[in-house]
Amino acid sequence: MQPPRYAAARAFPPYAFLPGRDPHPTGDPRGHSYGAQETSAARYLPAERWRENVDYLFGCDLYNHGFLWEAHEAWEGLWHRARADKDQADLLQGLIQCAAACLKIPMDQARGRTRLAEAGTARLERVARARAGCHMGLELFGFVRDFRAFATLPAPELDARPRLELEL
Repeated sequence: MQPPRYAAARAFPPYAFLPGRDPHPTGDPRGHSYGAQETSAARYLPAERWRENVDYLFGCDLYNHGFLWEAHEAWEGLWHRARADKDQADLLQGLIQCAAACLKIPMDQARGRTRLAEAGTARLERVARARAGCHMGLELFGFVRDFRAFATLPAPELDARPRLELEL
């Protein structure tokens, strides 16, 4: 069963980029987004308006559907704009690090996976403690628990990664 879509009006790219395997999406003329106009200039929205934050929601869709590098890119612009909002910035950076940890699985980089998973879940856990367990629609304690268990498996299957289930 496919996870729900949170920003269904946005189309997925034709392939999920994997460094070392695929043409770079924006840096290679064969890339899926080479020369494309940016669909949305990421803008800061306060955390309580997360349901309106299409870039955040699309990043969750990308992550849930296996577009891990693309999820990282979707959240990174938001992260830069949210720097003054520590909890939102940490949530976004933690999600970016968890997506990057997942990318390390098919790249066979266990140390990188472990390091990124530890850093990402530590950030998410800090936000969970500050925000009574939930922030921007995501129940963080459960995701952190599940992601840590997944990331510490000796040979995790990428499709078994915990999904982002937002409380709409």
